[in-house]
Amino acid sequence: MNIFRGLPADAFAHPCALAIGNFDGVHRGHRALLDHVRQAAKQRGLMSAVLTFTPHPRQYFALKAGKPDEAPTTISSLRSKLKALSAACIDRTILLRFDDALAGLTPEAFIETILLKGLNVKWLVVGEAFRFARNREGTTEDLIRAGKKYGFEVEVMPTVTDKNSRISSSAVRDALKHNDFTLAEKLLGMPYHISGHVVHGDKRGHSLGFPTANLPMRRFNPILSGVYITRVHGLAEHPLPAVSMIGTRPTVDETPRIVLETHLLDYGENCYGRLIHVEFLKKLRDNRKFPGLPALIKAIGTDVNTARAFFDDPGNMAMLSQKSRESLIK
Repeated sequence: MNIFRGLPADAFAHPCALAIGNFDGVHRGHRALLDHVRQAAKQRGLMSAVLTFTPHPRQYFALKAGKPDEAPTTISSLRSKLKALSAACIDRTILLRFDDALAGLTPEAFIETILLKGLNVKWLVVGEAFRFARNREGTTEDLIRAGKKYGFEVEVMPTVTDKNSRISSSAVRDALKHNDFTLAEKLLGMPYHISGHVVHGDKRGHSLGFPTANLPMRRFNPILSGVYITRVHGLAEHPLPAVSMIGTRPTVDETPRIVLETHLLDYGENCYGRLIHVEFLKKLRDNRKFPGLPALIKAIGTDVNTARAFFDDPGNMAMLSQKSRESLIK
């Protein structure tokens, strides 16, 4: 997959079949849409393409208004989203920077500047609730009219459902918010996980007796916050049992910096630079400020013991062995 950060200097010489969206989480509904794009492109001799945005438009407007607390949480990082789009065998992903200029385009200007002059669209698919351009004024009806005027096909794809339940990013976020990882996995089509390369931290975990593998959370506003039983893919042939903390660290760090720190229960090797996938299984507790380091160390010890008991339970291990076997490692 070719990734274009911004519109090309000249319109693509080869026309494309395009899907537009934020694709947060790239869940089963997204993948049905991506399959449709790929099939349409093949049938028409076009390149398959996706147009998405960074940051999320709602996040952009919240930050612009000086209200970061109102910025939406996200299911996946940009890196994970691009990885999932690549796995869907899309030829091109166009990543547009969402800013004042883009937000201010009228529906007509968006169609002419972005879709026609920028991307040479000949076939377009959007979801039935799709809105675009300034103040979300653009509708699917506007796209259909423009398609007839400029000569590109438009399809409006109904929302994908499972037993009458809507599969959407909102539904995934709601499942994760309520720590229902079974439902999240059903909607996503794979276990919920966060991926990244292990980086050096401040070695705080090591000094407390619980060394951690740290993943960078820059430009990622994760929906999860707290301490979780997890398992880590990518370091051994089988997933490794672990405990992970995601969010801020009020006891040892007064800044609002978000981190993901994972303590592997039975792994002592150097893993800096390794690509790992942290799969979330069960929430243990919320993050909170402890009165001092001894209380924090005691709480972490309790978390580790609870996690060990979880992985020692034959019923839990049977459940994990029956979970979706779609690999997290592509």
